[in-house]
Amino acid sequence: MLAGLWKSGEGGRFSIVLRHKVRKIFHLAIAFPFGGGPYKDIGYIRIMYKRRGILKGPWIAGILLSVLSFDGCRPVRNAGQKDEDGFVRIFDGMTLNNWLGDSTYWRVEDSCLVGVVTPATLLKRNTFIIWQGDMPDNFEIRVEYKISAHGNSGINYRSEKVGGFPYVLRGYQADLDGANLYTGSNYEERKRTTLASQGEKTILPPIAVDSDSLQAHIRNNQWVPKIIAGSLGDPAALKAAIKNDGWNDYRVVVQGNHMQHYINGVMMSDVTDDDTVNRRFTGFLGVQVHVGPPMRIAYRNFRLKKLK
Repeated sequence: MLAGLWKSGEGGRFSIVLRHKVRKIFHLAIAFPFGGGPYKDIGYIRIMYKRRGILKGPWIAGILLSVLSFDGCRPVRNAGQKDEDGFVRIFDGMTLNNWLGDSTYWRVEDSCLVGVVTPATLLKRNTFIIWQGDMPDNFEIRVEYKISAHGNSGINYRSEKVGGFPYVLRGYQADLDGANLYTGSNYEERKRTTLASQGEKTILPPIAVDSDSLQAHIRNNQWVPKIIAGSLGDPAALKAAIKNDGWNDYRVVVQGNHMQHYINGVMMSDVTDDDTVNRRFTGFLGVQVHVGPPMRIAYRNFRLKKLK
């Protein structure tokens, strides 16, 4: 008997089962998402083949093979060791060792670090999974990401933990979102807000207020005192460099008070922070899932390099 079954919803699954009499001898399951939901980006194929009394020879209890991952993630065999360019892989593709976050939202899937918000797990505040390793003061981050259409995430660095809330960070963020409205921007989470929008080169002048009294200097989620020192390119051309449906390469270069964000080799923001009261030179690294609609974010090839 040959049977097929569709499962509808945010994602689709199609199964083909081949039976001889009452015994299943072959099972092909193809899961591929469709539509605009939080699972639209990732699919998989699974094959199960069983020979049990059908063919002559030893019985095979079952073999489960993952033959294709749409994510293309792979386990990292040399996690924690420097590569020839001086980068260390800080996610091993198999476990969440050295990462701390809420398991409701964060997991390893297909060898990727994945954050998922479902209709049943909507957030009241942004939550992070935080790297527990030693973070150098000056560094370069390289990571690939893939985000759902309505997703919102970010890579926080030089950040501090917020007391009273688990897995919440305050600090600089390499912003990214599925609509690419903010991707590449420098956003300071829970502090001065947008320090440089997509395509901006900015200087943050000294200001005599601390983080407890910043609201008067924030308008429309922008840090008003910032000085726009230049443009990094035509807005349409910058957006065209970002893939809407696929993997993007995020590069973050932080040295002293100078921070640069690149997407697929194109500089998206450049910030020089001269605000001696509010800037930071140390802190935690973490990645975010954001309040809002259901979403999915996947990270792979997470690498960190210490700079002088």
